[in-house]
Amino acid sequence: MPKYFLGVDGGGTNCRIRLADANLVTLAEARGGRSNLQLEGGDPAYRSITEGTREVFARAGLDFAETAHTHACFGMAGARLPSAREAFAARDWPFARVTVYDDIDIARAGAHEGEDGAVIIVGTGSAGMALVEGKRYQIGGWGFHIGDQMSGAILGRELVRTAVEAADGLVEGSPLTEAVIERLGGSLDAVMGWSFDRRQPADYGALMPLFIDYFEMGDPVAAGLMEIELGSIDRYVQYFKARGANKLAVVGGFGQRLLPLLTIRPRRYVCLPRAEPLHGAVILARQTAAQETC
Repeated sequence: MPKYFLGVDGGGTNCRIRLADANLVTLAEARGGRSNLQLEGGDPAYRSITEGTREVFARAGLDFAETAHTHACFGMAGARLPSAREAFAARDWPFARVTVYDDIDIARAGAHEGEDGAVIIVGTGSAGMALVEGKRYQIGGWGFHIGDQMSGAILGRELVRTAVEAADGLVEGSPLTEAVIERLGGSLDAVMGWSFDRRQPADYGALMPLFIDYFEMGDPVAAGLMEIELGSIDRYVQYFKARGANKLAVVGGFGQRLLPLLTIRPRRYVCLPRAEPLHGAVILARQTAAQETC
């Protein structure tokens, strides 16, 4: 069994790195830059983790040579494809062992502290994954253009479309649709210009606080869009139930805001995560090491 475990939670804008001892007691943490494997062939992610590893060992007061006695687990954004994970794991790392997972794997491991169960990520993007008696089920996570049905970005895009249709007189408007037009420039011409200005999913997801505010005030358009959102989540819930997952944790900023509304599902099934994804990465590092010694 290795002496240390290193976990990485790599995201599109930054990454977090945690070093733990054999009992998973945290020794030190560090942060790095953007770490999506689909950005520039994974080069920024490699630099971020390499630099962060030196920093975290230094903060722990350990010689960098101890990386040779460390098992590492990386949970990375942009790692949905096996080829991306394999290529990144094959880079020149100082560790005794490196395992690369999709970021949803570490979210699930953290949410249930390594036990069986399902998780959905509901943030700017969305995805779902479960582990049931050793069998892995993953759905979604295909990105803004063809997936992310539960995400704040997709709901935000639908909100903008509805606001434009309301301004055109095609559908009933509301104070929310008027607020969206005002937020994006005050006219349909301005909204069109905004939409063509290299908009990213996060730009649509940024409308979710406004959406929630108006939903809580009883806005009818917000209520209708919320039904669409909850319906998308319910499809994932039913999918995982059908495959034997006995609990489902909701992670992601938007998902946390929606959790009170999910009480229409059995409360004992939909739950908060028990630990964060970064802890899940450390758990998976130790589980992988244990499997190798069996």
